Amino acid sequence: MPDSVLIALHKPYGVLSQFTPEPGSKWRTLAEFNLPANVYALGRLDADSEGLLLLSDEPGLNFGLLDPAHAHRREYWAQVEGIPSAEALTRLERGGIVIDDYQTLPCQARLLDPAPILAPRTSPIRVRPNVPDRWLSLALTEGKNRQVRRMTAAVGHPTLRLLRVRIGQFALGDLASGAWRELTPAERGAVFA
Repeated sequence: MPDSVLIALHKPYGVLSQFTPEPGSKWRTLAEFNLPANVYALGRLDADSEGLLLLSDEPGLNFGLLDPAHAHRREYWAQVEGIPSAEALTRLERGGIVIDDYQTLPCQARLLDPAPILAPRTSPIRVRPNVPDRWLSLALTEGKNRQVRRMTAAVGHPTLRLLRVRIGQFALGDLASGAWRELTPAERGAVFA
């Protein structure tokens, strides 16, 4: 049996984490990226989120990577409205933020200083001239629907732009938006570290 494929894709803004379009949707799909046959996304990123998306042809990887019991950390960079205080960061880190009927687990939260230098998004973020913005790093071991956005909003700092930059010890690095590549054996190990 051939080895399974594990691919890193820098998912652009405006792309669904699936190959089939949704009826009436304005969003693009993974079908346009010429990915190998029979791969599927491990987890997902919302269409309005960007960054590291892993794809594989091995069904068992999904559970092993995404189950919070395995504690595979995922790091996100969130550009938020306003400048979060130390108290807001502590509230994010402490966990216990209620999203619907779910309480978030503890995470790592910090301000990114200096702010990351990223290519502009295809659809510009909302800018309010009298409201500053800041970049945060949030490292989670869970991934509920729109969790980072809901967490930052709960502490008074709505997310303007969201980018997943790391899964396990594997970082997105300089992979360009819309580009993908197959991971080396060492990089595969870093994902599950």
